[in-house]
Amino acid sequence: MTTSAPGRRERKKAATRQAIADAALDLFLEHGYDEVSIRAIADAADVSTTTVFKHFSGKEALVFDQDSDREAALVAAVRDRPAGQGIPDALRAHVLSSWLPLSADPRYAEFTALTEATPALRAYADRMWTRHTDTLAATIAAETGAAHDDPACLALARFALEIPSLTRGRPDPAAAITAMFDLLTHGWDAAHGDSR
Repeated sequence: MTTSAPGRRERKKAATRQAIADAALDLFLEHGYDEVSIRAIADAADVSTTTVFKHFSGKEALVFDQDSDREAALVAAVRDRPAGQGIPDALRAHVLSSWLPLSADPRYAEFTALTEATPALRAYADRMWTRHTDTLAATIAAETGAAHDDPACLALARFALEIPSLTRGRPDPAAAITAMFDLLTHGWDAAHGDSR
């Protein structure tokens, strides 16, 4: 009986966090990022401003509310891949299973436009992706026994993380993702013969 209380508490915290993030995104999309205050977000989510700051480090973090979860999922995709599966193939499977459904969300285009049009959000996103790149590169290096600053591991991480943005707006994003990961897996010469 005592083990169920933390589960309820964690579920309640997660629900509150999600309600705050959802309220923030609704307001940002409707009014613009710079026009919305933390107070307005707290009111829309029916919580105090203190509660907002208990769950989020700042206003930008409200937009990228799943940042930590996404980074953990990237690491897990590499570390927990099936025996015999290469790292690029594990990352391909992760991108196909996580990014494709996200990009199909009807509000994804609005979210992307909001992020690209807001300097504070672009800067936050750049810092976030740099951190994700560093974390993923370190994970790849650890998994392969390479040096922590191995340039090949950094390149693989960086290119893998760029693939979702490079495939945005393509008529068949799954095919584009597959083609790009084929290039990462097999290299240019294997994919295009000797046509340098």
